[in-house]
Amino acid sequence: MSSDRPIFVVGCPRSGTTMLQLMLHAHPRIALPPETRFLLAGYQKRAEFGDLTEAANREELARFIVTSAHFEDLGLDPEQTAEAIVAGPPTLGSAFGVVFRMYSERFGKPRWGDKRPLYLRHLPTIRRLFPDAQIINIMRDGRDCVASLKETPWKPSEFDTLIDYWAKSADASLMAARRYPKDVFHQVRYEDLVADPEPHLRRICDFLEEDYDPAMSTPNKLASVAVPEYKTWHTLTHQAPTTERIQSWRTRLTDEELRRCEAAFGEQLTKFGYRPSIPVPRTARMRSDAKLIARHRLGPARQAARNLFRPAEVAEPPVAALLTKGQLKGVAA
Repeated sequence: MSSDRPIFVVGCPRSGTTMLQLMLHAHPRIALPPETRFLLAGYQKRAEFGDLTEAANREELARFIVTSAHFEDLGLDPEQTAEAIVAGPPTLGSAFGVVFRMYSERFGKPRWGDKRPLYLRHLPTIRRLFPDAQIINIMRDGRDCVASLKETPWKPSEFDTLIDYWAKSADASLMAARRYPKDVFHQVRYEDLVADPEPHLRRICDFLEEDYDPAMSTPNKLASVAVPEYKTWHTLTHQAPTTERIQSWRTRLTDEELRRCEAAFGEQLTKFGYRPSIPVPRTARMRSDAKLIARHRLGPARQAARNLFRPAEVAEPPVAALLTKGQLKGVAA
C-alpha cells in the first residue's frame, strides 16, 4: 500500500534544503512547495482563531493563510484555497495540510509536505500538527553554511548570528536523531548527496517507502517551476548538483572568521564527519558532549518544573491534521 505520510525537509539555512526539495519534487508521487511562512506563525497565533469547529473561525484562519507572505508563490487561487480550508477538517494542522495538498494536486501528485530550514528547530510542533510526518534533515559543513549565509541579501548584521544558526541547527539535528525512530527522521549530508546523488536518494526513497526515480538526480530541470525567480540566492538550483561548493569556506571565510566558527562549533563539526582545521582539545569535546546530554535529558524535567508555577490552563483543542490514513487512524484509536 502506498504511503501518504506528509514529508518535511529541514536543515540549517544554506545547507541544501532547496536542492533536496527539488529532488523530492521531481519524484512522480511527491510535490513540495516553495518555502512558506504561515505554518509556524499560525501555530503561535492558534488561540486567536478560537474553536475551529465553527466555520467563521475557519474562515478567519483561511484569510490569515491566503494573505500571508509568499502564499502567491504556491500558484494557488486564494478564494478556492480558503473555501477548501473552511470545508476541511476543523483542526489547525488540517488547514495547513489542505494548502500543501492543493499544491501537490497542481502537479497531479498524491504526496505532499513542506520545506523550511527553521522547522528543524521546531520539530515537536511539526509532529504535533502532523503526527505521521516524515522528516528529512540535510546536514552541511557549518563553515560552508556560514560562508554562504554571509553572502545572502537577507543576512543578519552580526557574524555571530550566522554561527549561531548552524550551532543551534547542529544541536537540533543531534537531538532529533536521538528522539525520533528511523521511520520518522532521516539525515543526509549535503556533501554526500551532491557527490553521488543516486545512492543517497535511493536511501531517502526507502525511508519514504517510495520507488526511486532517475529524475530526482537532475533537480535543476524543475527549478524554474518550484523556485520563485526573485529568490536570487537560489540561482545554483538551476544547475546540476555539483561538488564545487564543498569546502568553499577555504576561500570564502577570512582567517579570523574561520577561527571564530571553529571556536564556536567545537566538537560539533566532527560529530557530523567534518574535520576542523585546528584539532579540538579533548576537554572541549567533553564539554560539548555534556552540554548536549544535559539539554536532552534535563530539558523536559526543567519544563515540567516551570509548569508547576504556572496557572492552570484550559486544555487546548486538537491541532493534529486529519487528512491521511495515519492521522485518521490515530483519531480512531
